[in-house]
Amino acid sequence: MLVGVGDEFMTHEETIRKIEEVLEQLRPNVQMDGGDIEFVKYEDGVVYVRLHGSCVGCPASIYTLKLGVEEAIRDQVPEIHEVVAIE
Repeated sequence: MLVGVGDEFMTHEETIRKIEEVLEQLRPNVQMDGGDIEFVKYEDGVVYVRLHGSCVGCPASIYTLKLGVEEAIRDQVPEIHEVVAIE
């Protein structure tokens, strides 16, 4: 399966690699507050992640997820529709 990014297309594996790269860039900021984020899977335009540490149960984690993580990933992979935290 190919995903379009601009005039280029990425395979499913390349898309996952790009998502993981973005998460690695964001991870130090999340870890500074005692949390962490783990990539779980990418399926049908949705990225599934697992939150760890102080992120679990934190009321602000939804803002981190949507305004930080989701926006950063969508900047690099526009076909991403949503980032969802799972347990």
